[in-house]
Amino acid sequence: MPRRSFQHRGRASPRSGTRFATVIYEKSRSIAIVTLNRPDKFNAYNVAMRDDLHQTLGAIYDDPEVRAMILMGAGRAFSSGGDVSEFGSAPSPTIARWVRFRRDVWGLLRKLPIPTLAAVHGFTVGGGLEMALLCDLAIAADDTRICLPESGLGMIPGVAGTQTAARRLGLAWGLDLPITGRWIDAREALAIGLVSEVVPLAKLRGHAIAVAHRTCRLPRESVAIAKLTVWDGLDLPLRDGLALERRRADRLASLRTMR
Repeated sequence: MPRRSFQHRGRASPRSGTRFATVIYEKSRSIAIVTLNRPDKFNAYNVAMRDDLHQTLGAIYDDPEVRAMILMGAGRAFSSGGDVSEFGSAPSPTIARWVRFRRDVWGLLRKLPIPTLAAVHGFTVGGGLEMALLCDLAIAADDTRICLPESGLGMIPGVAGTQTAARRLGLAWGLDLPITGRWIDAREALAIGLVSEVVPLAKLRGHAIAVAHRTCRLPRESVAIAKLTVWDGLDLPLRDGLALERRRADRLASLRTMR
């Protein structure tokens, strides 16, 4: 896959075991494990976490040794969504929009050329659920509680949830969750296809690592091209999506013959 340089704005790329203020980054052989680490705030997403995730995901993007990524949460929750205490606190809305554009964490997460797995537990709410929807795969612990509550707060999902939910779950659930703000549990999430498996909380991390290791056995280029073709095709009419698939298949075949 073509790669781009990633600017870390003067900071060194994080190494395995790096602890930022809000994120822990580890590597287990060829797997990157990213843990949201504001457990006292149920891993609410704030400006510091945005910057830490941008740094971490950029390093993962540029690391050819990483073959899969797991996104988890520390403490009793995966993530409770955006930190409402910071809403409206930016000194300049214009600068805030510019920074969000420059540090497009969610676009970077979706475009990682490796399989991404959300391992969710506890409260997986608002932006936390939307993070999971931006990952390629998702598994849930049996204590998971899921909700998109933004409409009840006078907002709408702002981490791509209005787009990813309908694409992942179908129109009915893609409308239901953000409009009603209803809560669902892990078993309901499994039934509607939001997660592929439900496991006991104590086994979540180990099972996520096992799933990620299975993806690492597959050829890196074919996994990357398959993943990005699926995501890119969602924005296209079927005819154009099929043409995209043929082009990517031909590209993969040419990569194999060049070796």
